[in-house]
Amino acid sequence: MNNNQWKSLILTVAVTCACVCVWPASAEAQIEEAERVIESSRVIDELMDTSDTGIPRSIIEDADAIAVFPSTYKAGFIFGGHRGRGIISVRDEQTGSWSVPAFLTLTGGSFGLQIGGQSVDVVLVIMNRQGLEKLLQNQFKIGGDASAVVGPVGRDLEASTDIQLRAEILSYSRTRGLFAGVSLEGSTIRADRDANERFYGDWLTSAQIVLEGRAGDPHNADVVSEFRETLSRNSP
Repeated sequence: MNNNQWKSLILTVAVTCACVCVWPASAEAQIEEAERVIESSRVIDELMDTSDTGIPRSIIEDADAIAVFPSTYKAGFIFGGHRGRGIISVRDEQTGSWSVPAFLTLTGGSFGLQIGGQSVDVVLVIMNRQGLEKLLQNQFKIGGDASAVVGPVGRDLEASTDIQLRAEILSYSRTRGLFAGVSLEGSTIRADRDANERFYGDWLTSAQIVLEGRAGDPHNADVVSEFRETLSRNSP
Protein backbone atom coordinates (compact mmCIF):
# COMPACT_ATOMS: atom_id res chain seq x y z
CA MET A 1 0.00 0.00 0.00
CA ASN A 2 1.54 3.34 -1.07
CA ASN A 3 1.58 6.58 0.93
CA ASN A 4 -1.50 8.03 -0.75
CA GLN A 5 -3.51 4.90 0.01
CA TRP A 6 -2.39 4.98 3.64
CA LYS A 7 -3.39 8.63 3.91
CA SER A 8 -6.79 7.88 2.37
CA LEU A 9 -7.33 5.00 4.78
CA ILE A 10 -6.36 7.08 7.81
CA LEU A 11 -8.69 9.90 6.71
CA THR A 12 -11.59 7.48 6.24
CA VAL A 13 -11.08 5.97 9.69
CA ALA A 14 -10.84 9.43 11.29
CA VAL A 15 -14.06 10.64 9.67
CA THR A 16 -15.88 7.44 10.64
CA CYS A 17 -14.75 7.75 14.26
CA ALA A 18 -15.82 11.39 14.36
CA CYS A 19 -19.29 10.51 13.07
CA VAL A 20 -19.65 7.71 15.59
CA CYS A 21 -18.67 10.05 18.44
CA VAL A 22 -20.70 13.08 17.33
CA TRP A 23 -23.96 11.43 16.30
CA PRO A 24 -24.89 9.93 19.69
CA ALA A 25 -24.11 13.24 21.41
CA SER A 26 -26.25 15.14 18.90
CA ALA A 27 -29.10 12.67 19.16
CA GLU A 28 -28.94 12.76 22.96
CA ALA A 29 -29.04 16.57 22.89
CA GLN A 30 -32.13 16.52 20.68
CA ILE A 31 -33.81 14.24 23.21
CA GLU A 32 -32.97 16.72 25.95
CA GLU A 33 -34.61 19.54 23.99
CA ALA A 34 -37.72 17.42 23.38
CA GLU A 35 -37.91 16.63 27.10
CA ARG A 36 -37.69 20.34 27.85
CA VAL A 37 -40.73 20.96 25.63
CA ILE A 38 -42.65 18.03 27.17
CA GLU A 39 -41.92 19.22 30.72
CA SER A 40 -43.06 22.74 29.80
CA SER A 41 -46.39 21.34 28.59
CA ARG A 42 -46.73 19.48 31.89
CA VAL A 43 -46.08 22.65 33.91
CA ILE A 44 -48.69 24.62 31.98
CA ASP A 45 -51.33 21.90 32.33
CA GLU A 46 -50.72 21.53 36.07
CA LEU A 47 -50.68 25.30 36.46
CA MET A 48 -54.13 25.66 34.91
CA ASP A 49 -55.57 22.73 36.88
CA THR A 50 -55.03 24.56 40.18
CA SER A 51 -57.58 27.35 39.83
CA ASP A 52 -57.38 28.49 43.46
CA THR A 53 -53.59 28.63 43.69
CA GLY A 54 -52.56 28.95 40.05
CA ILE A 55 -52.23 31.83 37.63
CA PRO A 56 -55.60 33.57 37.03
CA ARG A 57 -57.07 32.67 33.64
CA SER A 58 -57.52 36.37 32.85
CA ILE A 59 -53.73 36.76 32.98
CA ILE A 60 -53.11 33.91 30.54
CA GLU A 61 -55.84 35.06 28.17
CA ASP A 62 -54.21 38.50 27.77
CA ALA A 63 -50.61 37.30 27.60
CA ASP A 64 -48.47 38.07 24.55
CA ALA A 65 -46.00 35.30 25.35
CA ILE A 66 -45.22 32.63 27.92
CA ALA A 67 -41.77 31.39 28.97
CA VAL A 68 -41.46 28.20 31.00
CA PHE A 69 -38.35 26.99 32.81
CA PRO A 70 -39.17 23.53 34.20
CA SER A 71 -37.07 22.14 37.04
CA THR A 72 -34.91 25.21 37.55
CA TYR A 73 -32.39 24.27 40.21
CA LYS A 74 -31.86 26.62 43.15
CA ALA A 75 -29.00 26.03 45.60
CA GLY A 76 -26.95 27.96 48.06
CA PHE A 77 -25.27 28.42 51.40
CA ILE A 78 -25.57 32.15 52.30
CA PHE A 79 -24.68 32.88 48.68
CA GLY A 80 -27.16 31.25 46.35
CA GLY A 81 -27.93 30.86 42.71
CA HIS A 82 -30.26 29.28 40.23
CA ARG A 83 -29.98 27.95 36.70
CA GLY A 84 -32.63 26.65 34.38
CA ARG A 85 -33.29 25.81 30.76
CA GLY A 86 -36.63 26.65 29.23
CA ILE A 87 -38.60 27.71 26.20
CA ILE A 88 -40.72 30.64 25.06
CA SER A 89 -43.72 30.81 22.74
CA VAL A 90 -45.42 33.94 21.39
CA ARG A 91 -49.07 34.43 20.55
CA ASP A 92 -49.78 35.76 17.04
CA GLU A 93 -51.56 39.12 17.31
CA GLN A 94 -53.81 38.40 14.32
CA THR A 95 -54.71 34.71 14.63
CA GLY A 96 -54.16 34.08 18.33
CA SER A 97 -52.12 30.95 17.53
CA TRP A 98 -48.92 30.16 19.42
CA SER A 99 -45.48 29.99 17.82
CA VAL A 100 -43.12 27.06 17.88
CA PRO A 101 -40.86 27.39 20.93
CA ALA A 102 -37.45 29.01 21.09
CA PHE A 103 -34.98 27.76 23.70
CA LEU A 104 -33.70 29.92 26.56
CA THR A 105 -31.48 29.75 29.64
CA LEU A 106 -32.11 31.45 32.99
CA THR A 107 -29.33 32.18 35.49
CA GLY A 108 -29.10 34.29 38.63
CA GLY A 109 -27.65 34.68 42.09
CA SER A 110 -28.74 35.89 45.50
CA PHE A 111 -27.39 36.69 48.96
CA GLY A 112 -29.06 36.06 52.30
CA LEU A 113 -29.88 33.48 54.92
CA GLN A 114 -30.32 30.36 52.82
CA ILE A 115 -29.12 26.80 52.78
CA GLY A 116 -29.81 23.71 50.69
CA GLY A 117 -31.29 23.31 47.25
CA GLN A 118 -34.53 22.60 45.48
CA SER A 119 -36.02 22.21 42.02
CA VAL A 120 -38.51 24.91 41.01
CA ASP A 121 -40.69 25.42 37.95
CA VAL A 122 -40.47 29.06 36.84
CA VAL A 123 -43.08 30.65 34.58
CA LEU A 124 -42.86 34.12 33.05
CA VAL A 125 -46.01 35.64 31.57
CA ILE A 126 -45.15 38.47 29.17
CA MET A 127 -48.04 40.91 29.05
CA ASN A 128 -47.16 43.26 26.17
CA ARG A 129 -44.98 43.63 23.08
CA GLN A 130 -42.58 46.02 24.76
CA GLY A 131 -41.75 43.49 27.45
CA LEU A 132 -41.48 40.73 24.84
CA GLU A 133 -39.04 42.65 22.64
CA LYS A 134 -36.83 43.36 25.64
CA LEU A 135 -36.85 39.73 26.77
CA LEU A 136 -35.91 38.52 23.29
CA GLN A 137 -32.68 40.50 23.34
CA ASN A 138 -29.64 38.25 23.22
CA GLN A 139 -28.96 38.93 26.91
CA PHE A 140 -31.88 40.23 28.96
CA LYS A 141 -31.43 41.17 32.62
CA ILE A 142 -34.49 41.27 34.85
CA GLY A 143 -34.48 44.50 36.83
CA GLY A 144 -32.08 46.15 34.40
CA ASP A 145 -33.77 45.89 31.00
CA ALA A 146 -37.25 45.41 32.48
CA SER A 147 -38.87 44.41 35.75
CA ALA A 148 -40.63 41.14 36.40
CA VAL A 149 -43.46 41.76 38.88
CA VAL A 150 -44.47 38.93 41.19
CA GLY A 151 -47.79 37.84 39.70
CA PRO A 152 -51.10 37.33 41.50
CA VAL A 153 -52.50 33.83 42.05
CA GLY A 154 -55.96 32.36 42.41
CA ARG A 155 -59.12 34.23 41.53
CA ASP A 156 -58.26 37.76 42.63
CA LEU A 157 -59.47 39.29 39.37
CA GLU A 158 -59.40 42.86 40.66
CA ALA A 159 -55.73 42.56 41.59
CA SER A 160 -55.04 40.81 38.32
CA THR A 161 -56.61 43.62 36.31
CA ASP A 162 -54.62 46.26 38.18
CA ILE A 163 -51.32 44.46 37.64
CA GLN A 164 -52.07 43.80 33.96
CA LEU A 165 -52.35 47.53 33.35
CA ARG A 166 -48.81 48.27 34.57
CA ALA A 167 -46.75 45.08 34.31
CA GLU A 168 -44.61 43.98 31.37
CA ILE A 169 -43.66 40.60 32.81
CA LEU A 170 -45.26 38.58 35.62
CA SER A 171 -43.19 35.92 37.37
CA TYR A 172 -44.33 32.74 39.10
CA SER A 173 -42.71 29.71 40.66
CA ARG A 174 -44.04 26.29 41.51
CA THR A 175 -42.65 24.02 44.19
CA ARG A 176 -44.31 20.88 45.57
CA GLY A 177 -47.60 21.58 43.84
CA LEU A 178 -47.90 25.19 44.99
CA PHE A 179 -47.68 28.25 42.76
CA ALA A 180 -46.47 31.46 44.35
CA GLY A 181 -44.79 34.70 43.40
CA VAL A 182 -41.05 34.55 42.82
CA SER A 183 -38.56 37.39 42.64
CA LEU A 184 -36.09 37.05 39.76
CA GLU A 185 -34.46 40.45 40.18
CA GLY A 186 -30.96 40.37 38.71
CA SER A 187 -31.51 37.14 36.78
CA THR A 188 -30.34 36.92 33.18
CA ILE A 189 -32.20 35.30 30.30
CA ARG A 190 -30.26 34.34 27.18
CA ALA A 191 -31.12 32.70 23.90
CA ASP A 192 -30.01 29.06 23.91
CA ARG A 193 -28.85 29.12 20.29
CA ASP A 194 -27.06 25.79 20.56
CA ALA A 195 -30.36 24.16 21.49
CA ASN A 196 -32.14 26.08 18.72
CA GLU A 197 -29.63 24.78 16.20
CA ARG A 198 -29.87 21.18 17.39
CA PHE A 199 -33.66 21.23 17.38
CA TYR A 200 -34.30 23.20 14.18
CA GLY A 201 -31.08 22.56 12.28
CA ASP A 202 -30.22 26.25 11.98
CA TRP A 203 -28.35 28.85 14.06
CA LEU A 204 -31.32 31.09 14.95
CA THR A 205 -32.07 33.75 17.53
CA SER A 206 -35.19 33.56 19.67
CA ALA A 207 -36.79 36.45 17.78
CA GLN A 208 -36.18 34.77 14.41
CA ILE A 209 -38.05 31.70 15.66
CA VAL A 210 -41.01 33.14 17.57
CA LEU A 211 -41.55 36.43 15.73
CA GLU A 212 -40.27 35.88 12.20
CA GLY A 213 -41.24 32.23 11.82
CA ARG A 214 -37.85 31.30 10.32
CA ALA A 215 -37.50 27.93 12.06
CA GLY A 216 -37.57 24.91 9.81
CA ASP A 217 -39.23 21.62 10.61
CA PRO A 218 -38.21 20.75 14.16
CA HIS A 219 -37.01 17.42 15.42
CA ASN A 220 -39.83 15.76 17.40
CA ALA A 221 -42.52 17.78 15.62
CA ASP A 222 -45.25 15.91 17.51
CA VAL A 223 -43.85 17.21 20.80
CA VAL A 224 -43.96 20.79 19.51
CA SER A 225 -47.51 20.28 18.25
CA GLU A 226 -48.62 19.03 21.66
CA PHE A 227 -46.99 22.01 23.37
CA ARG A 228 -48.80 24.49 21.12
CA GLU A 229 -52.08 22.66 21.63
CA THR A 230 -51.53 22.83 25.40
CA LEU A 231 -51.13 26.60 25.20
CA SER A 232 -54.18 27.00 22.95
CA ARG A 233 -56.31 24.80 25.21
CA ASN A 234 -55.43 26.83 28.28
CA SER A 235 -55.62 30.31 26.75
CA PRO A 236 -58.80 30.60 24.68
